[in-house]
Amino acid sequence: MSLVISKLHHVALLLLLSLSLPVLANRFANVEINATPLADNLYMLTGSGGNMAALVTNTEVVLIDAQYAELADKINAKLAELSSGKTLGTLINTHMHGDHVNGNSALMPKRIVAHANVLKRLSADASFPRAGLPTETFTKQLSLNMNGQKLRLEYLPPSHTDGDIVVWFEDKNVVHMGDMMFEGRFPFIDLNNGGSVRGYIANVAYVISQIDDTTKVVPGHGDLTDKAGLQRFHQMMVKTLAQVELQQAKGLSAEQIVKAGLGEEWKSWHWNFITEERWINTLLQAEPLTR
Repeated sequence: MSLVISKLHHVALLLLLSLSLPVLANRFANVEINATPLADNLYMLTGSGGNMAALVTNTEVVLIDAQYAELADKINAKLAELSSGKTLGTLINTHMHGDHVNGNSALMPKRIVAHANVLKRLSADASFPRAGLPTETFTKQLSLNMNGQKLRLEYLPPSHTDGDIVVWFEDKNVVHMGDMMFEGRFPFIDLNNGGSVRGYIANVAYVISQIDDTTKVVPGHGDLTDKAGLQRFHQMMVKTLAQVELQQAKGLSAEQIVKAGLGEEWKSWHWNFITEERWINTLLQAEPLTR
């Protein structure tokens, strides 16, 4: 009898796997890569994963971030459409998370540029394709002149991770924030990969100080925004951190603070990945203020 039950369990497992595999294979089947013009020859691209940006030069396409390997054909097709058939020359990674770098090798760029810490962390991941590792790295800033179109890659101190950069399109008044911005939602601060709550807030304040009211801001996730949107995002973080710290000062436990929540003002910032509870727990791990 036990043998029969065991065989039934085995059959059920095989059936479950057979049903699951097509679902996994088709995860990206209906994803479309859409382009939003930002300036002459510059586009924001959306699909599944972190927002990308594509710059078309006289000789090649420059792409910021890579989304997932399964989307590589669709991304390359969109790049070819936008550039009249030019190939992907330079791929820039804003940081090391999979939804921004998973497509690195599949897109087959001529070179991949990232901060040195991105190469360090991806190299330590045995499952990451070696062909997708950054081929050129820097530590502070890197200026690129792409056939007369100027980009500046600027490393920001540990915040979302320890390898985040923002990309300044200097002649176009556009900045790509990578995951230094989640438009209209609580951000993910990866404390296990060098992230810092206070560092994140300080870096967003720094970018705000460098832009004007007409600057187009490409967030890592969410809709295209501007300085006002970045200021709203910054204020959300400042105010919710202050709220949590006030509750801590009153002697409330972490469980009590989570249970109390953040109130109606911030309900709309809750989303499936960084829920209100997860954001509170992130804030509870903020570094102490230094005097």
